[in-house]
Amino acid sequence: MFEMFKSKKISQHEKDTGEVALSGFAPFTLSVADLEPVSREEREQQLKMRESTTYLKDAFHRFRKNKIAMVCFFMLILIGFFAFAGPVFSPYSYEQQIRGSERLSPCLEHPFGTDALGRDMLVRTMIGTRISLTIGIFSSLIVLVIGTTVGAFSGYLGGLLDSIIMRFCEILYTIPDILIIILMQISLKTALDAAFPDMAMGTGMISIFIAFALLYWVTMARMVRGQILALKEREYVLVAKAMGAPAHRIIRKHLLPNAVGTIIVTAMFQIPGAIFTESFLSFIGLGVSAPMASLGSLASRSLEGLASYPYLLFFPAMMIALIIFCFNQFGDGLRDALDPRLKE
Repeated sequence: MFEMFKSKKISQHEKDTGEVALSGFAPFTLSVADLEPVSREEREQQLKMRESTTYLKDAFHRFRKNKIAMVCFFMLILIGFFAFAGPVFSPYSYEQQIRGSERLSPCLEHPFGTDALGRDMLVRTMIGTRISLTIGIFSSLIVLVIGTTVGAFSGYLGGLLDSIIMRFCEILYTIPDILIIILMQISLKTALDAAFPDMAMGTGMISIFIAFALLYWVTMARMVRGQILALKEREYVLVAKAMGAPAHRIIRKHLLPNAVGTIIVTAMFQIPGAIFTESFLSFIGLGVSAPMASLGSLASRSLEGLASYPYLLFFPAMMIALIIFCFNQFGDGLRDALDPRLKE
């Protein structure tokens, strides 16, 4: 091919214009001007690079595009401010009885009205929202720790340990969880009342935490186990094994960071489930003990005068529905943002 270039004769036109036509190839011409370096403006027009980013920044960028999830995120911030900062600015306490103001309809002084004992429903709804959020968040954290630990070691070690844990999880799935929680609530609440008669936060909350810790880790464990099974055969895990890294280090440094998206989303969906379960237990009288009030207990006490005072049920029920809706939509947005397969 080089001999062909040497033997080619250049015409006078090619010498004058600087254009050389290569025979034997697709017809095109190459001029001297084509070999000159491009300017900075031309280079910027041709070269379009994406800004360097990280996994979390990229996920946050996708999350911001989900308008419903963003609205629910700010709504949860407002609900948190309503529950934890609202009682500080209220002139009433949640157990204060105002004489002569029994069962007042919503007004400027009492925007949510008052109950049969003259207690302000606004501040009681704030305290009830605080207790429900606290139970939901702490129960989710307990489930996160137990479920992640059990699922990670079960999926990584495999063998007999994995089979025993999965069979135990399947047994728990076949039994109605509400029935188990009710039975545990009755037995644990009685024992805690006898052991801690003057507990300020109420033995009902402690028994709820114990019930969630013993039962609700199953879903988290199965989700984490599935992720670990998919990741433990990757090349970086095999390299870590070959270098002699122990199992707990491989799980902590290599497997769990790559499964963090699934873990966060599963934990986020546990919060509305825990709030709904606590509200149901408080509604039937097995949840938070008096004088403390949760949203479920407030809704339960409002049934007596439902026909005459429907606002007593409306505001707690509205808060329960709003919290569960916002957490579900926020969890959906996190799932879409943290899943790299949905990347545009």
